[in-house]
Amino acid sequence: MKKIFSYLLLFYSVLSFGQLEKGFVYVHDVIPDLEVELRYYTSNNFVGKPIDGYQSNKLILTAETAKKLKLVHEELQEQNLCLKVYDGYRPQQAVNHFIRWAKDLNDTINKHIFYPEVNKRDLFKAGYIASRSGHSRGSTVDLTIIDGNTGKALDMGSPYDFFGHESWVDYANITDKQKANRQLLQTVMLKHGFRNYSKEWWHFTLRWEPFPKTYFDFLVK
Repeated sequence: MKKIFSYLLLFYSVLSFGQLEKGFVYVHDVIPDLEVELRYYTSNNFVGKPIDGYQSNKLILTAETAKKLKLVHEELQEQNLCLKVYDGYRPQQAVNHFIRWAKDLNDTINKHIFYPEVNKRDLFKAGYIASRSGHSRGSTVDLTIIDGNTGKALDMGSPYDFFGHESWVDYANITDKQKANRQLLQTVMLKHGFRNYSKEWWHFTLRWEPFPKTYFDFLVK
C-alpha cells in the first residue's frame, strides 16, 4: 500500500511540475547562475502589488530564447559581468491585471517612483501599457547588467520600468558612463539575435521568435 501511495505521489508531482507549454523551459535549467528578480511576483512594480499569474520567482522563456540568452550571459562573464532578468514570459492574465489597474485612476500608489511625469489616464495612449504584450509570446525579456563581484546593477540612467523619456534607448540627457552601459547591453543583445524596443532600454525580443502570433496564459509557477 505504501509503495502504491509513493507512486501516486510521484505521478502527481510530475503532473504539477510539468505544466509548461511545449517549447518553453525554466531558464534556471539552461543558465543555473542567472540572477532573476521577477518584479511582478513582488510589490516592487508600478502597480504596487503582486500581479496575477505570477506564483513564483521562476523565469520561463521559449527554449530558443533561453539558449540565446545563455550566449549573452557567457559573453558578459568574460568581462566579470552578468545578466539580471526582471521579467520574461508573462501570462495574459497579468496583462489583464494591468488593464484593470490602469482604469482605476485613483490607484496611484507608486506613481512617484515609476511614472511621476505621466498622467495615469495617458498610459495606454503613450504606449506604456497595451492589451497585448510580446512577453506573453515567451520570447521577450526585460533585463540589465550587474557587476559579477558585487551583484550591483550597472547605472543605466533610469530605473527599470520607468515610464518616461529617460528610459528611451537614445535618451541624451544622461552621463557618458550611463550611455556606455546602455550601449554595452544593446550591443551584446543585438549580437546574439535580439531586437530592442526604442522606448525601454531593458526590453528585448528574440528575432524569429517561435510563437509570433500566440499569446499564452499558463501560470508562472
